[in-house]
Amino acid sequence: MAIVDTPLALRCAAEFIGAFLPFFSVGFNVLSGAAVFGGLSLATSLTVLTYALTGLSGANFSPAVTLALCTSKKLGGPGLDFGTSGTYIAVQLLGGLCSGLCFVNVFADSFRLGPGAGFSWVGACLCEFLYSMFFCFVVLNTTAARAYSSEGNQFYGLAIGAMALAASYAAGPVSGGLINPAITIGADLAGAGAGFGKSLIYAVFQLLGAAFSALLFKMVRPLDFDENETPRSRLISEMIGTFALVLTVGLAVLAKTPMAVVAIAGCLVAMVYALGDVSGAHFNPAVTVAVLVSGHDPDMIPKRAGYYIGSQLLSAIIAGWCFCLLHNGNSFVVAPGEGFSLAAAAVAEMFFTGLLAFVVLGVAVAPKTKSFQIFGLAIGFCVVVAGFSVGNVSGAFLNPAVSVGVAASGAGWSSVKTAVRYTTFQLLGGSVAGGLNYLLHSEVSAAGETTKLLGAA
Repeated sequence: MAIVDTPLALRCAAEFIGAFLPFFSVGFNVLSGAAVFGGLSLATSLTVLTYALTGLSGANFSPAVTLALCTSKKLGGPGLDFGTSGTYIAVQLLGGLCSGLCFVNVFADSFRLGPGAGFSWVGACLCEFLYSMFFCFVVLNTTAARAYSSEGNQFYGLAIGAMALAASYAAGPVSGGLINPAITIGADLAGAGAGFGKSLIYAVFQLLGAAFSALLFKMVRPLDFDENETPRSRLISEMIGTFALVLTVGLAVLAKTPMAVVAIAGCLVAMVYALGDVSGAHFNPAVTVAVLVSGHDPDMIPKRAGYYIGSQLLSAIIAGWCFCLLHNGNSFVVAPGEGFSLAAAAVAEMFFTGLLAFVVLGVAVAPKTKSFQIFGLAIGFCVVVAGFSVGNVSGAFLNPAVSVGVAASGAGWSSVKTAVRYTTFQLLGGSVAGGLNYLLHSEVSAAGETTKLLGAA
């Protein structure tokens, strides 16, 4: 995050507030019996405080984010120097501790750190590593990337809050989804009467995830590190985004949380904002087909579309194995909902995949209608609409990569066969969306040319 000409004391005050308040809100949610809304509290408080305080300190609020920025700087890219990073981390840890002490004094209780019921420390630490990495990766791409160094953007806070939302409800049941060493260590120290030390294990993996996010940042944005850009950067971008999306789908569904749709949409919003200007942020073979058919992206030729789809499917399969491993070998099937036929499910998948692809083309690709700020939010809302509308009918997969990833996780042969059928109709929906978008924009172009000719006459 860009650091403006602000005295260090004011920057530290901003970091203290940003580390204190989100944790404070989550603590009240959990300890007052409203834990289901804890993820929403964390995400919304992070979003509003990020917008409120970025101009003062850069709004890191987390030792993991600060380490990611410091690592990026050490690798030759944008970021924070070592001295500022150390100061920020100390203040953030103090903010987390003070927050924990406040709600411990109110409730005479604190968090119990550790894996969720039925999960191992290995799985919990892996969750903290992965979602700390995703979170810091989104921060780096939306706030530190040189593409936004001059004019900036207005979506960075939404992206950051959206990824926190995904982490809370996807990783939460496994590890708590804390992803912030200031929260982890603060909670542990505040409740030290029950024993201290578990937070240090979590913090190590959260910080490792942060450091790794800087490496991924360099891989997708080599120009920011004064290195040559190659087509490989786009494919890596598609793999990262697809992996995060499929992993979040799997973890959120297996957690059986009522916030699963919100978590999945949040992950998609965050990754679209993080990587939209790198690869187009398709993360979905049906979207890639729609972009190819629409003809709006001259770089999207059949060969490149094939590479995109191959990268998405490979990443989805790995993500499927990963969420199955994290849930002790459990998975779920690709199948119509109880009481619904395969035909009804296939039509639902075709229609809502087509809707998703059509919106992607309209808000992110087509020159006459694309948005430069709200595109990610519009795309995420498509997932919310579909999840609540046809989740009980087909599962609302909307993405061949998700269908294939879930089927590959070991859900059984019948799941593989249904995934193939779903994929067929999803690709059909993407093709129809691409064709319809092409026709609509051809008519717009033709009308524009006619207007120009009449004006000249």
